[in-house]
Amino acid sequence: MEKKPEILRNVALIAHGGSGKTSLGEAMLFNSKATNRLCKVDEGNSNFDFEPEEIARKISISTAVYQCEWKKHLINIIDTPGDDNFLSDTKLSLQAADAAILLVDATSGVKVGTEKVWTFAEEQGLPKILFVNKLDRERADFYKALDQISQVFEVNITPVFLPIGKEADFTGIVDLIRMKAYVYQRDGSGKFEPTEIPADMIDEAAEWRERMIENIVEADDELMEKYLE
Repeated sequence: MEKKPEILRNVALIAHGGSGKTSLGEAMLFNSKATNRLCKVDEGNSNFDFEPEEIARKISISTAVYQCEWKKHLINIIDTPGDDNFLSDTKLSLQAADAAILLVDATSGVKVGTEKVWTFAEEQGLPKILFVNKLDRERADFYKALDQISQVFEVNITPVFLPIGKEADFTGIVDLIRMKAYVYQRDGSGKFEPTEIPADMIDEAAEWRERMIENIVEADDELMEKYLE
């Protein structure tokens, strides 16, 4: 059956090179059941990086697209290059996007390439989601990354997820919308289990949820009126 255009969404993954765009794309495919296993760049079996040079260098050289279905929507995941030598392809690809997911490496924060692709997305007027990646790496700092993003791009950041633990002790996330926690399995399978928010994070999660709600309603007059009621 032909897919109706009104449920089609083109979502671009953009970032400084090496931030994990392709790995995020693979996770999206796996979680949406478009693939039956979590493919990995390091293993050379990525659905996005399939050219011999991409596999050898473990980087995206050209834009690749893969489809998945999520909540009755057909999503075209547009995996763009992050290497400075191939950013012209990224800029061109964003002309076909409806939105962008901007990845930031939690160990290194905002880089030159991050600023460039942000500018590309701004030029196209694209709504953006920020994705702080590599939270399990040494020197990863989620909150420092948030502060840097806010300062560099002069935007008010509204997290909807908080990390549980950091660096080697990163085990999952807290969903501030559902107020639930999700803990990942340690075997690299990408599978996770829903659970209750850790006791030592309940107050922190409640505080961040309140901030999230306030930031959302400030951006919408109708929601503001409902919130004040």
